[in-house]
Amino acid sequence: MAGDDGEAKVVRGASLLILLQVFSRAVTFVANQLLLRFMTAALLGVSTQLEVYYLSVLFFARESLRVAIQRQGSLSSDSSEAAKDRKPKTGADDGKQKSRAQETQAVVNLGYVAIALGLAAAVLLGWMYLGSVPAETLLTTPYLVPSVYIFAVASILELMSEPAFVVMQVRLQFGARASAEGVATFGKCAATLAAAVWAARNGVELGVLPFALGQVAYGTGLLVTYSWYGTGLARKDGFSLLPRQLGQGKEYVLSYFYQPTLKLASSMMIQSFVKHVLTQGDTLLVSALSTPAAQGVYALANNYGGLAARLVFQPVEESSRNYYSRLLSGDGEPAPSSPPTGKQTVENDDNASSRDGPRPSKAALGQASENLTTLLRFYTFVSVPLLALGPTAAPLVLSLIAGPRWTASGAGEALAAYIYYIPLLAINGLTEAFVASVATGAQVHQQSVWMMAFTVLFGASGYVFLSVLDLGAVGLVWANGINMAGRIIWAVWFIRRYFAQRGARWEVTALLPSSLAVLAAAVASQAVRRVVNSEAAGTGVKSVVGELVKVAGTAVPFVGVLAFAERRFLIQCYQAVSGGRPRGSKSQ
Repeated sequence: MAGDDGEAKVVRGASLLILLQVFSRAVTFVANQLLLRFMTAALLGVSTQLEVYYLSVLFFARESLRVAIQRQGSLSSDSSEAAKDRKPKTGADDGKQKSRAQETQAVVNLGYVAIALGLAAAVLLGWMYLGSVPAETLLTTPYLVPSVYIFAVASILELMSEPAFVVMQVRLQFGARASAEGVATFGKCAATLAAAVWAARNGVELGVLPFALGQVAYGTGLLVTYSWYGTGLARKDGFSLLPRQLGQGKEYVLSYFYQPTLKLASSMMIQSFVKHVLTQGDTLLVSALSTPAAQGVYALANNYGGLAARLVFQPVEESSRNYYSRLLSGDGEPAPSSPPTGKQTVENDDNASSRDGPRPSKAALGQASENLTTLLRFYTFVSVPLLALGPTAAPLVLSLIAGPRWTASGAGEALAAYIYYIPLLAINGLTEAFVASVATGAQVHQQSVWMMAFTVLFGASGYVFLSVLDLGAVGLVWANGINMAGRIIWAVWFIRRYFAQRGARWEVTALLPSSLAVLAAAVASQAVRRVVNSEAAGTGVKSVVGELVKVAGTAVPFVGVLAFAERRFLIQCYQAVSGGRPRGSKSQ
């Protein structure tokens, strides 16, 4: 069970990651605003396809391995011959230090599996993408084929930093990650903007090449920074960033890789594939059923609408997954993929978890239940004003940020619809992070089956909304919402069952806002729709600002009523933050 110090470190790490995301997204946001002046909707659509290719290579190469490594549990003593041959250190904690170095080496070795998988994925997916691009797109998009090759190189550069990254992840070195992400983001924005501005000034059509060059700069920044921090930590703690033998025996594959971790990663591979199809399915579907221009409109709405998800939800999701993996790994038992200690064998490891997973202590279960409830309750609290005021304000804000040309393209309507999707995105990310932290191999397979069913549902609803009803990007948002709602329902069912089987309580009703908050939201939503003229979007800065002032005027009394309605919960959140550790809230 994780101690208070470890918990506090995770909370501080989550805060640091959120600040990092705010900084990096702010820089990216400014760069994107400048880039929008140099590009068309069709070009943005093609760049989105290349980004999906890039993310797909990374996802298939490392996602399941990262989750398996997080499930590896607490560092354990070493039983391999390789560790015994190492130079012993003086001091009472000699065995513990050697054990820590040995397990870190196992993590490093797994990072090289991601590189090998990435090489195969880059070639295969690149070939598939180039074979699917229409001839018209190839002719009208300068440097498209070279850009695909450069994106492939960029993905491998980023994967080369994986051995050092996973060390920083398991050691909770959030400062190193913040530095790496900051350097990489700045380099990406600088390279992309420099190429785009140079092309515009010299009258050269570079197409999507600036995006490819920016991605190479990003991968290079990650590789250099993570290698710098990783090398220093390796010298200090006695492991290597290069592959090194771990030992002999059936618990090791080729003497380099710990078998249970590889087994867990392989069992999660299918689920990762389905999850990625669902995550990037919107882009894949719109690519198949619409033009590059329509894809660009949706990409713009998705970029702005998903800003909150990338700023806040993603860091919280990553930190929560790590936190719950440690907290609920069992009371004194190793996690399913923890290397063996002493006379422990792989068979013992397989029997350590029952069919329903390890049995954590009552205190750990209660703490996890309360923390999860508090986070989800906070998400629903923030969602109330977002859903009440966001759809009306979104087209107006977009017209100020992106200009009237993009507003006239239909991006405003797509962004308004995306507002309804954001709360689903947040809740799904957190609930699935919990599932990934505690699910056994059999439960992971069960989740994969359900996610495949949701994939079919997403495809069917997308076809209806896009081809039959011709709703364009708005229809794609609704299709995503249906898919996300299904995933949330399954994850909530799993979480309730998980706690119930272990004698703990976790109530869905505790996540809901109060009736007064819901009533205030309904009144505010109707009021803002009647008072504000959304048609003003694109008519001029003065008119748009005037309508946004009306939105703010409606928001002030509404937020006051909302704060009063949820005052007890807000006080509990304040006490938890000021107390220096997350604490749950009981349902009101």
